[in-house]
Amino acid sequence: MIVIRIVYLLAGIGFAAIIIWAFGVGDFGASFTAILADPWGVVALADLYLGFLLFAFIIAGFEASALRATVWIVALVVLGNTISAIWLALNAPQLWRRIRPAT
Repeated sequence: MIVIRIVYLLAGIGFAAIIIWAFGVGDFGASFTAILADPWGVVALADLYLGFLLFAFIIAGFEASALRATVWIVALVVLGNTISAIWLALNAPQLWRRIRPAT
């Protein structure tokens, strides 16, 4: 389980680094406009936000506090799957126990 958690954490950190790099060298507004102009870009964004919504339900169902869940979900929508990876790294053991209880 520790290897899985490390992989999730490294994936989240790596993705955060790519986001920072892209903001530094790219033009977000122009890129976003180009994505919205392409039908497959719209499909990709719809898929992305559907994934956020589905993962938000997992977070909401797992977190004990509504406030904690809300903070995680807002961060997910703002920062993307970096948050998914970090949340999974932190919660993988507990999530695994809930999914596959000991027999």
